[in-house]
Amino acid sequence: MQNHQCDEEKGPPSPQETKVQSEGGLNVTLTIRLLMHGKEVGSIIGKKGETVKKMRDESGARINISEGNCPERIVTITGPTDTIFKAFAMIAYKFEEDIINSMSNSPATSKPPVTLRLVVPASQCGSLIGKGGSKIKEMRESTGAQVQVAGDMLPNSTERAVTISGTPEAIIQCVKQICVVMLESPPKGATIPYRPKPASTPVIFSGGQAYTIQGQYAIPHPDLTKLHQLAMQQTPFTPLGQTTPAFPGTYPPGPGDVSAVFTVVTVSGLDSSPPASTHELTIPNDLIGCIIGRQGTKINEIRQMSGAQIKIANAMEGSAERQITITGTPANISLAQYLINAR
Repeated sequence: MQNHQCDEEKGPPSPQETKVQSEGGLNVTLTIRLLMHGKEVGSIIGKKGETVKKMRDESGARINISEGNCPERIVTITGPTDTIFKAFAMIAYKFEEDIINSMSNSPATSKPPVTLRLVVPASQCGSLIGKGGSKIKEMRESTGAQVQVAGDMLPNSTERAVTISGTPEAIIQCVKQICVVMLESPPKGATIPYRPKPASTPVIFSGGQAYTIQGQYAIPHPDLTKLHQLAMQQTPFTPLGQTTPAFPGTYPPGPGDVSAVFTVVTVSGLDSSPPASTHELTIPNDLIGCIIGRQGTKINEIRQMSGAQIKIANAMEGSAERQITITGTPANISLAQYLINAR
């Protein structure tokens, strides 16, 4: 389906990702990429890798999963069309099983649909949508699945996410139709594949010690503590309780820039309440929607999680950027910055 290789744990797929084999009749080999969150990937891998091994063995498809230090992972499925559809069916039914299991501990009565996200070159999305949306409408009506093509490309790539929701049966039929369209309309030009970015971890400094935040716990980090002490000796740091100018995700630092290693919280004690301060950020206009979310859901979530006040300035005519003002304690501001950057 795509003319690129992926950095996967089990090695890249064959360069001949779309070919027709004459032996035994028409047999098209495809590569399909799925975007999954960590929890979904954990379900696919299973205990000691047993689930993914079973899927590989029973479907006959190659199923590779990208490196594990990212919140999102790419699952690549390669093989003749019949093996790909078997693998898709197994994944869809596994997700349905997960939904049923989660509902047994939940008061919810209506079962949510199974949802899969495909990663498709943007140059093929026009064929998928069809003239005036005719093709995508036809897919929805004939399969019963909901299909949505993202308007924006995934970060640093020329690919878009295509979200399919419905029953496992509807999803399988929909994937078959999408594969036909992809084969009829190959990608135009080179495709820059989407590679999920590793998650940056917030760091707190307290009493000369560095702690990384893991879930609800602050875990001492001796290596960062040494760097922090070195930075305090050699770098003109702002006073305790104030944020440093570093920004989450800005490392590796430049030569001699030790302070850039730190994700900006310098607190005199974990229980202390430093005075509120204000920090300003500028964000490109084309990214602001990701931060605000539909009807403000994401920005409200960031406000609640960080405890900071966050104001987004109105768009200025002729400006390609928007200003965000964050007010709160240094810890609040740092967490808000981290959550904004993670979007």
